[in-house]
Amino acid sequence: MSNTSFAAQAVAHGPQTIAQPSFNGMGWLVVINLACMTIATMVGVMVLVKLIGDWLKHRREDTWLSPAGIYRTLGILFAAGITIRCGAEALTLWGWDPRDPVATGTYNTVKRLFDPFAVACGLSGLLLYICSEPGMVEQQRKVPFPVDMWLAWPMVKRMLQLGLLTFVAAIGVVSTR
Repeated sequence: MSNTSFAAQAVAHGPQTIAQPSFNGMGWLVVINLACMTIATMVGVMVLVKLIGDWLKHRREDTWLSPAGIYRTLGILFAAGITIRCGAEALTLWGWDPRDPVATGTYNTVKRLFDPFAVACGLSGLLLYICSEPGMVEQQRKVPFPVDMWLAWPMVKRMLQLGLLTFVAAIGVVSTR
């Protein structure tokens, strides 16, 4: 073993299970976690790509303090936090292999290195929400416009289809380990 990290040692000397010992041998729980973390990562990436693309396209009219700019920034921060945290967890779940403790230990360490960035995104989003909430509510009450929630339905449909395919893939991976 070329890596002598504590994480690699724990994997090497731990039980040779199909998933982390914390799952206590419950394959159904591995499937749910694997699917949820992977789906959340992919949805987060899709939202980030859309919001960053929208920001680049409208950066002249949607200034930092405009309601659209604040709203978009909130989405970017929350999507980034979810993507980072769930992506790191998905990496450890997909990469779990007690026969390769070095790689598995590295994935576990990477997850812990990314956690503070995910939390920073989430807390930054909450801070921005708290700071902007009184002004946003006041602004939203000026002219009551109905919101057409169905404009984004095609994107949501793609996310749901991707989620279903990921769930099936998670069942396949856990079943064949």
